[in-house]
Amino acid sequence: MALGALILYPLALWLPVMEIERLGHTSAASIWSGTVALLAEGHLFVGLAVLVFSVIAPIAKLGLIFALCVGQGVIARQDRARAYRLIELIGRWGMVDVLLVAILVAVVKLGDLVQVTPGAGVVVFGVVVILSLLASAAFDPHAIWEENE
Repeated sequence: MALGALILYPLALWLPVMEIERLGHTSAASIWSGTVALLAEGHLFVGLAVLVFSVIAPIAKLGLIFALCVGQGVIARQDRARAYRLIELIGRWGMVDVLLVAILVAVVKLGDLVQVTPGAGVVVFGVVVILSLLASAAFDPHAIWEENE
């Protein structure tokens, strides 16, 4: 499940998550293009928050889960507990990006002047989130100390 989420994640980053129509002008925004635009426009706090919670943290979490599932060759035995604790820490912050998108839509939505519609990236991002949750739920932390034969 973690591998499936890692494979789909680039699509979730680059497909349009929302289309914004304002005064007859339509523009599409993906997670990646939105992050780059926020940083380029000088909104460093929000841009870095989106970058960390929507790009870096999910990739790190899925990558660590996958690495722990693959077995002994990827992460040294003495580092496995630390990796698992990092997965748990990252998992606590996993829904912050959803809150940021909700706030963004609330700020952008100005009555009838602006129309925000979800894009295809929302579906792919949703599948990635579901696969990530399933991978976390199915992960057996006791198995990280077992040696694969």
